[in-house]
Amino acid sequence: MKNIKIISFAAITSLMVFSINGCSKLDDKTYDAISKETVDGGAGDIDPVLALQGVYGGLNEFSDQAGVYGLTELPTDEQMLPTRGTDWGDFGVWRKLHEHTWDPFNERINESWDRLNRNVFRATQAIAFAGADNQVKAEASFLRAWFMFYVVDLFGQVPFREVTDGPEANPKVYTRAEATDLIIQDLEFAEANLAYGPAGKANKAAAQALLAKVYLNRAVFNSTTPGGPYTFDKADMDKVIDYSNRVIASGRYSLGSKGEYFNNFHWDNTTLSKELIFAVENIEGAVKANVQNRFRMTLHYSQTPDGWNGFTTLADFYKTFEATDERKGGSFPGVTDKIGLTTGFLVGQQFGPGGVALKNRSGQPLVFTENANLLFATEENGIRVIKYLPKPNAANNGINDQAGNDYILLRYADVVLMKAEAIQRGGTDATGQSPTLLVNNLRSIRGASTPVAVDDKMILAERGRELYWEGWRRNDMIRFGVFNDPVDQRATKSDPTRTLFPIPQRAVDTNPNLQQNPGY
Repeated sequence: MKNIKIISFAAITSLMVFSINGCSKLDDKTYDAISKETVDGGAGDIDPVLALQGVYGGLNEFSDQAGVYGLTELPTDEQMLPTRGTDWGDFGVWRKLHEHTWDPFNERINESWDRLNRNVFRATQAIAFAGADNQVKAEASFLRAWFMFYVVDLFGQVPFREVTDGPEANPKVYTRAEATDLIIQDLEFAEANLAYGPAGKANKAAAQALLAKVYLNRAVFNSTTPGGPYTFDKADMDKVIDYSNRVIASGRYSLGSKGEYFNNFHWDNTTLSKELIFAVENIEGAVKANVQNRFRMTLHYSQTPDGWNGFTTLADFYKTFEATDERKGGSFPGVTDKIGLTTGFLVGQQFGPGGVALKNRSGQPLVFTENANLLFATEENGIRVIKYLPKPNAANNGINDQAGNDYILLRYADVVLMKAEAIQRGGTDATGQSPTLLVNNLRSIRGASTPVAVDDKMILAERGRELYWEGWRRNDMIRFGVFNDPVDQRATKSDPTRTLFPIPQRAVDTNPNLQQNPGY
């Protein structure tokens, strides 16, 4: 084990500006520069296993709608959060994400920056103290790549601190292309040293799937112009196909059978789903990344479970689904017959336990409408979305608040669609499959029609239908060049610079190595 004195993350929060409150005059003292020596009275090493556990803990934050998840979905064509009277106003912080009018002071953006960079540093600590333990080092390398991928994707540059850096040193900053290379390096090490295993831990298939995603987005990450145009290199697309084929060839995963789509989000998805590649494992009674956020953030107060009556999808997105497509949702045994809730998209009259027609707070029928105004919505406006299934309690009048739905971060259908896209973009598949074959096979299993041929537009649409509300839509829309296009409640095309979020202003002000992104 290396004998390295480190600065704990308390110091990093000060120096990487993760906890500065915008004071006009900064004190020269660093009150929170605490080393391990300060904590336990003597120099020593961090336990790498405990350090690794802390990094895994950072994954729990992905279930929070106020963090990274909100940045990946609210600015897109498949999610918005209408202001309902005085509900969900919050000084416009949510609404601005959908309108593409955010600034460097947006609370949701700042929180995401803090969380992601904190976990990159924690992973760096675990790697530094892993010594000869390649298992710990490989898991930590994968996790560092995971968190850094999001910093690169959302912000375009990565502040980076080694564990040996002094508290007075400003973190160096990797460019988007440099950070992408570091992510690939970490993932290659992880892929070479990890075995295939359960989705709740970093594993070989997870490294392969994330490598495919990095190479698929490399044209975006290497572009010197925010918003493109992007040039997709054949060598990168071949890498996407290669790593996707490794996941497929492992034989551990499949799309399942017709009628099994929502098993991926069941409270027993660890057993029922054949798709989970990487996830936060939630054990009933002791959940870590509680999936309740996903259904309570959208459900009405009168429903079972009762919700926060907020997030909706857009009518135009909902209309892209065929009636026979099981992903559109419907009745689900063990849920609908007990608490009245259906899966997928909730439109029209809503029902509760015993099939009782529900009412809103004014005593009128609770009928969800297709359309909602972003600024002035009533409590029943907007289509609600249910993917993770609430588990009814024994009395069938409520739910198990600590149900064990694993929170999905990577799944097999994504890999299949990444492979199809890479072939469509000019890559060569050694197995001879075509994008049309791959997409049609998926659509057939989901109960949708099978087109004669697919194109770029079809692949993007299919990714939306398959992966809606799973946190990939912004990334996909940018890659296909449509992220800035108008949507229902955003009537004009936004500036290409909106494909990157701003670096929080407090971070730019205190680290001269950071440069604010264009447009801010």
